[in-house]
Amino acid sequence: MDNKKLKDINRRILAEMHDSFDEELEMEIDDNRMDSFLAELGETADQDDLSLERRFYFRELFRLQGELVKLQDWVIHKKLKVVVVFEGRDAAGKGGAIKRITQRMNPRVCRVAALPAPSERERSQWYFQRYVAHLPAAGEMVLFDRSWYNRAGVEKVMGFCTDDEYEAFFRDVPEFEKMLVRSGIILIKYWFSITDEEQHLRFMMRIHDPLKQWKLSPMDLESRRLWEQYTKAKENMLERTHIPEAPWWIVWAVDKKRARLNCIRHLLGQIPYDEVPREPVMLPARIKNPDYIRGPVPPEMFVPDEY
Repeated sequence: MDNKKLKDINRRILAEMHDSFDEELEMEIDDNRMDSFLAELGETADQDDLSLERRFYFRELFRLQGELVKLQDWVIHKKLKVVVVFEGRDAAGKGGAIKRITQRMNPRVCRVAALPAPSERERSQWYFQRYVAHLPAAGEMVLFDRSWYNRAGVEKVMGFCTDDEYEAFFRDVPEFEKMLVRSGIILIKYWFSITDEEQHLRFMMRIHDPLKQWKLSPMDLESRRLWEQYTKAKENMLERTHIPEAPWWIVWAVDKKRARLNCIRHLLGQIPYDEVPREPVMLPARIKNPDYIRGPVPPEMFVPDEY
């Protein structure tokens, strides 16, 4: 392996490590604390490009998440029904993008539907039936972490459906999605695209990271072996289900951070929204009763103060 390729692999491994750390940082810090936090770490404008990219990423992520909160208020205000479908290969970054979208939002308004494998009963139902149960009511957004397109991907490649069921899906899905749109649902579909080499790298990172090994199921490992079959299934799916009422949008996801920002920015552009005026929030005065005496709490009930 030449030095240039080795350097590139090392750079990507370092980026993966930073990404794991950043997941925690994103949950703990906000935009107003960013500069002081970076100063504490000793990160300055003289450092390498990676630090600069991380600083820009955080600032832009927080800005976009602020816009997502405005979008959430607009969805409630206008009683919109929004469905966002996330599809892509294993380790393509769908979950990471979904996490950043929902991170600052109200889970009662914006929720995630990540359905397990169908039960025996569900397999006997109309194929779309179990997904219909998770569709939004007015004032809600639902993000599908994988969706009815399982039939066009994993079920086809792994032989979990017959050829007749596979063809029936492609006859039905355009009508199903047109029906959703006619009912007033805003339907947005994303495919997260990564390269063969990048998926291999991410799988290897998961294998060697005890905190992420749980993400690799036997089905995931088999999907790695069947890369080409998944490619053919994906191409057929995009060709046959890219309809004007519900087009596919491809997110180039080799760079996770860019993919998240690009996806969120694009999502915001798909739903015209304005900031909903809010009444100033006033904290009411607490009622104080001079006869109130707080009862003691037994010491053994407290969690040990280890830190």
